[in-house]
Amino acid sequence: MLRKDLIELLRNDSMDLVEIARHLEVPQKDAEDDIRHLIKSLKHADDRLVVTPANCRKCDFQFNKDKLHKPGKCPKCQGTWIQGPLFDIERKT
Repeated sequence: MLRKDLIELLRNDSMDLVEIARHLEVPQKDAEDDIRHLIKSLKHADDRLVVTPANCRKCDFQFNKDKLHKPGKCPKCQGTWIQGPLFDIERKT
């Protein structure tokens, strides 16, 4: 699958890194690299990548948008019940 196909995949549905890697049939690290490349590619396109940051389901701590992979534990409550970041493509207005 090409990175262009990743745009169509994310335009239809929000996905986390695990779902993207599973759909592309690649390791999560490769999927994360593809997302990083996509961020750079979309700067000059009509679309933009929307990142919903990871958050702790226990205390609602919200991680930085720059963290593209799922953190291991929450720095606030030390909980491990973490929702990974979600990625979505939308048109620029």
